Amino acid sequence: MAYIAETAEAEPETDPLHLDNQLCYALYAAAHRMTKSYRPLLERLGLTYPQYLVLLVLWEQDGVTVSEIGRRLRLDSGTLTPVLKRLESAGFLLRTRRQSDEREVEIALTPEGAALRADAVSVRESVMCQLELSEPEIRALRRDLSLVIERLSVND
Repeated sequence: MAYIAETAEAEPETDPLHLDNQLCYALYAAAHRMTKSYRPLLERLGLTYPQYLVLLVLWEQDGVTVSEIGRRLRLDSGTLTPVLKRLESAGFLLRTRRQSDEREVEIALTPEGAALRADAVSVRESVMCQLELSEPEIRALRRDLSLVIERLSVND
């Protein structure tokens, strides 16, 4: 009971359990706001945020396996498969079994999926304008977040 009283009287800046002192909450809130900012822009393209992430991987390198996409996005195949099926139904990609190894499914963009890249450039630009950060500031933030991801992924 004494601990609760002491914590309740602690200054917010020094209270280790004050919400605003939580890195996890700041990351959660930022991720939530980021996806919310992307949502209306992606809806115009007929995409969800997870579908957009898959397409980003494929626009970098077409013809990769489901497991490679999962590795890049840090998603398991159970999460990824429904996203890929919806993208295929929309006509943006094709899923085919590799002849060299039937266990591997290769994902390739259709011409429509490849053409969508040009429209997606404006999506990123719109969100970056909302952030009002310079490209060097964005690179620094990405670098810091990558470090957080790397350090928290050590035991994966």
